[in-house]
Amino acid sequence: MRIIKQCDLTLYNSYRIASRCREAYFPETEADIVRFFSDPAPYCLLGSGHNVILSRDWYDTRFLIFNGNFNALEGNPETGEIVAESGISMLEISEQALELGLSGMEIFYDIPSSLGGAVVMNAGASGEEIKDVLVKVRYLDLADRQVKEIRQEDMGFEYRNSFFQRHTDKVVLKVWLRLRPADKAAIRAKMDRIRDQRWAKQPRNYPNAGSVFKRPKGHYVGALMDELGLKGYTVGGAQISEKHGGFIVNVANASGQDILEIIAHVKNKVKERYDVELEVEQRII
Repeated sequence: MRIIKQCDLTLYNSYRIASRCREAYFPETEADIVRFFSDPAPYCLLGSGHNVILSRDWYDTRFLIFNGNFNALEGNPETGEIVAESGISMLEISEQALELGLSGMEIFYDIPSSLGGAVVMNAGASGEEIKDVLVKVRYLDLADRQVKEIRQEDMGFEYRNSFFQRHTDKVVLKVWLRLRPADKAAIRAKMDRIRDQRWAKQPRNYPNAGSVFKRPKGHYVGALMDELGLKGYTVGGAQISEKHGGFIVNVANASGQDILEIIAHVKNKVKERYDVELEVEQRII
C-alpha cells in the first residue's frame, strides 16, 4: 500500500481545492483496506474525489484514497457479469463493458465517480440508476471489522440514497453487476450521444464536482437559479456556473469555504422565495 506523508489533495478532488492531509493511504488489495482499519485512529475516505467538497486547507488526519488504485475488473461477455473493485472509475468500467460487448453502463460513461461512490449514492441519470444493474456488494463492516456481502434487494435504494449512505461504517470493496450482450457499435453510439448531450449543457471549462443539490420535488435547480438571477453569483474563487445554475465552479483558486458560502446563500434564497429546502448532494468533508 502506497503511503504519502503531508499529501497534497488538490489533484484528488474534482473542484481542485488546494488542501493537504497529514498522510494519505492508497490501497491496492482488500487486505490493505482491512489492515488500514485495524488502526482505530480517525480517518477520511476519498473515492474519485467527485461529488466532494473539501472544507479545510489542512486535515490533521489520515485519508484512505481510491483514485487510480484498487480498480481491478473481471468480465464475462457470455453471462453478462462484471465484478469490479470499488476504486474503478465509472468511465473505465463503462469503456471495459463496451470492449466486452455488454450494455447497461452507457449512462454512467460520463458520470464522474468511482464505482464505490456510485453505489453509495445510487448514481444515475435519465431514469437509469446503478441499482438497475447491481447484483450484490462485498463490503467491510467497521462495526466488527468483518468482510460481508449484501444483495441489491436488501440495500434499500432510494433516489441518491442507499444502505451505504445510511450506514457510513460500511466500506464498499467489490461490486457485482449484471449487464446484457449488445452490439458494440450501438453501445458506443449511446455513450457518445450521452457525452455530447451532457457536455452541451454542463460546464466543462472550470473544475467542478457535478450537481450540487438534489432535485427538489416539483422543481429543477437550474431553473430556480435562472428565476432567482443567481447564475454567475460569486464568492471568492467560486461561482454558480453561468452555463448551468445547478453547478458551482472553481474559477479562481476557490476554497471549500467559498463553495459553502455560495451553498448557504442559495439555500436561503430558495427557501425565502419558494419555501423549498434544498438538500446538498455533495459530501462535505
